[in-house]
Amino acid sequence: MPTIKLKTSIPGAKSIALGERRNAAVPRGLSHATPVYVARAEGAMLEDVDGNRFIDFAGGIGCINIGHRSPGVLEAIEKQAERFLHACIQVTPYESYVRLAERLNELTPGDFPKKTLFVSSGAEAIENAVKVARAYTGRPAIVAFEDAFHGRTMMTLALTSKTHPYKAGFQPFPGEVYRIPFAYCYRCSYSLKYPACDLYCARHLEDTFKRVVAAEGVAAVIAEPVLGEGGFVTPPQDYFRVLLEVCRKHNVLFIADEIQTGFGRTGALFACDRYGVEPDIIVTAKSLGGGLPIAAITGRVEIMDAPGPGGLGGTFAGNPLSCEAALAVLDFFEQHNLNERASQLGNQFQERARRWHSRWPKIGNVRGLGAMQALELVQSRETKEPAPEDTKKVTKYCYEHGVITISAGSYGNVIRLLMPLVITDEQMQEALDVLEAAFHAVYEAKRPAAQTV
Repeated sequence: MPTIKLKTSIPGAKSIALGERRNAAVPRGLSHATPVYVARAEGAMLEDVDGNRFIDFAGGIGCINIGHRSPGVLEAIEKQAERFLHACIQVTPYESYVRLAERLNELTPGDFPKKTLFVSSGAEAIENAVKVARAYTGRPAIVAFEDAFHGRTMMTLALTSKTHPYKAGFQPFPGEVYRIPFAYCYRCSYSLKYPACDLYCARHLEDTFKRVVAAEGVAAVIAEPVLGEGGFVTPPQDYFRVLLEVCRKHNVLFIADEIQTGFGRTGALFACDRYGVEPDIIVTAKSLGGGLPIAAITGRVEIMDAPGPGGLGGTFAGNPLSCEAALAVLDFFEQHNLNERASQLGNQFQERARRWHSRWPKIGNVRGLGAMQALELVQSRETKEPAPEDTKKVTKYCYEHGVITISAGSYGNVIRLLMPLVITDEQMQEALDVLEAAFHAVYEAKRPAAQTV
C-alpha cells in the first residue's frame, strides 16, 4: 500500500500561507530546501500542514537515523521532563551526563582511555575540538580539506571549504587554517587515477608540511571520513591509514568529524570503524540526540584533560533531556541491527542507481558507503561540468511527488540520501521509484519541435 499520500498540489494552501508569514518575519539568510511546512512525523514519514504525506530522504540533514519520534527516545524525554529540564552541568551536575560520557568512551574507536565533553551543536563541538587540540599540543595551526564542511560559526567557517552561500561576505575568518585536496577520486585535484596514484593526495600532506606550514606548528588535521555537505565523497579504503601515518610521524593530532557519518549511517556505528581508523579526537552530533540538540567531543584522556578547569563548558551544553535522548539512541543501536540495515539500504540504492547510471549519461558518478549514498549530476561525462540546475529540477520533482531530498556538493550538483535507517523496504522502493521518475522527467521530457519559417 503506497505511503505517499498527496491531498493537494505542493505546496498546499497552508504551506503557502506560512511561507508568506515566514518571508515577513524571518531573515532571508535562513533558506529551506522545500516549501513544505511539517506538522508531524513518524519513522521515515512526514506529514505537512495540508495533510500531505512524504517519505523523508533528508532525515533532518542526518539527525534522524533511528527515525522520527522513536518510542524509546520519547519515553526517555518524558521521564526526564518529570524530574528537571535544566540545571547547567557547570553548577549542579547530573548522572545522565556522566553515564552518556562513559558509554561514548567505550563505543568510539580506539582501545585507549578516553573522556567526553558535551555541547549543543556540531559546530560548537568542532570549535571545542580545536581548542582542546591547541591546548594539548601548544601549536596553533589546523589543516583542513577542500570540499569540507564543519559548521557555520567563525572558526568552523574557516575550516569549511564552500564559499557560497556559507563564507562569502562573512570575512575575516580566524587564521592558521590551511587547506589541502581531499580524496575526491571523481574529480582528482592531481588528474591521477586510483589505485595507480598510490594515494598521492594522502601522501601530499608531507609535502604540505615542507612547503605550506611547518609540521611543528600544526596542532591537528581535521577530516570527515566521508564528506557530507561536500558531496558524500567516499575516499579509498587505505586513504586514512596513509594520512594518519604522516600525522603520527610529526605528532600531529587527527580529528575525525563524524557529525554526519556517525551512528550507523555508513554501515558501522562510526565511519572510522569502516576505515580502521582510531582518531585522537572524534566529534559526533546530529543523530546522537535522536532529534534533540547534542554534540560530543571524545578523545584520548591526556588530550581532553589539557584545558584547565573552567576552560570548557556552555550554559546548555549536555542538556539533561538531550543526554537521556542520546542514551536511548545508544540503547536502540544495541537492540536493533541498524548497521546491517544501513548496508542493506545502500545495496538497494546501488542496485537501482547503477541502472540509472547506464541509462542516463548525465548521472556522472554514483557513490557512497552504507546508507550514505549520492548521485553526482553533470552536463557530460567527458567534461564532468557540474549540472546544478538539473539537480534542482530533480529535487523539486521529488518533493512535488512525495519524497523529500536535499542536494550537496561544492557545485550544488549532488543528490544525497539520508533516509532514516528504520525505513521499510516498501517505503525505500517507493521513494526510489519517485527518484527514477524524476530523472525520466528531467532527462527525457519531450522538447517542443523546432519551428520552421
